[in-house]
Amino acid sequence: MKLSDQVLKKFKVAKIFKENTDKINSIDFSEDGTTLISSSDDDSIQIYDVVKGVPGKTLFSKKYGVDIIRYTHQANCVIYSSNKIDDTLRYLSVHDNKYIRYFGGHTKKVVTLCMSPVDDTFLSGSLDKTIRLWDLRSTNCQGLMNLPGRPVAAFDPEGLIFAAGINSEMIKLYDLRSFDKGPFSTFRLQQDKSCDWTGMKFSNDGKMILISTSGSIIRLVDAFQGNLLQTFTGFNNARNAPLEASFTPDAQFVLSGSSDGKLHAWSCETGAKVCTMEGKQTSTIYNVQFNPKYMMLASTCNQMSFWIPEIDDDMNAELGAFKK
Repeated sequence: MKLSDQVLKKFKVAKIFKENTDKINSIDFSEDGTTLISSSDDDSIQIYDVVKGVPGKTLFSKKYGVDIIRYTHQANCVIYSSNKIDDTLRYLSVHDNKYIRYFGGHTKKVVTLCMSPVDDTFLSGSLDKTIRLWDLRSTNCQGLMNLPGRPVAAFDPEGLIFAAGINSEMIKLYDLRSFDKGPFSTFRLQQDKSCDWTGMKFSNDGKMILISTSGSIIRLVDAFQGNLLQTFTGFNNARNAPLEASFTPDAQFVLSGSSDGKLHAWSCETGAKVCTMEGKQTSTIYNVQFNPKYMMLASTCNQMSFWIPEIDDDMNAELGAFKK
């Protein structure tokens, strides 16, 4: 089934999960789309079975807290940043709740964490104005970049290039094999003085870069030329929160939450808003991600919501696990 304007307009909340007592601050789908993991300000890590539409295992990180969480290429292992004690990154086996490795070096809060799409390499960026390159197999930092301001970072879909967003005004592209030689391309955008860049993602076709901000604005940039393609607005962010914006897997649409509990969707091609989706959430939706393999998406406030389209009997039968 192909995603279209009409299909997107029919997305409804099918399941709401109330396992958390505080804000869900990060989510990530597994590569095969069958599970979803979340981290929360209540110090918990929650795994969901997407196929069955049920919550699974709950783990806690009460000593260190948990802030940004990402699946590795092993479905039972994750990396996450902490929001207590220190800014060490932790590599955790969720199967037996044991730490595999620690990655120390950052001296301030980690604000970006991304896993390579092809191997065990990952990037972390911190308010200490550095981006660090790591390999899951070693505790030693593989590379260090000192920056003039707050960073965001993302790998391209091939895992050969990464982008670093600096000072909410500049994107630098690096070849992973020779990043110590500096960026091979630099794009300068007009600085967003009213807000900070808080997230960055490549589209699955590698052609576009999406920039989330702490304001009521989202940027879409051409990944080759650095041209500003679209500016998405028309959603509330009353608290200047770091709202996560995301592509759909086919790179047709961009999704974002808002401070009034609504989801918003725009066309990447035209920049026009496709729809505003209202669920049962009234507080700020911080995270929204589309499943990489299945026709569903997840959004979070203090609760987790699974959304699917209400289309026809055949589709509802196919997605029976999510029926109300």
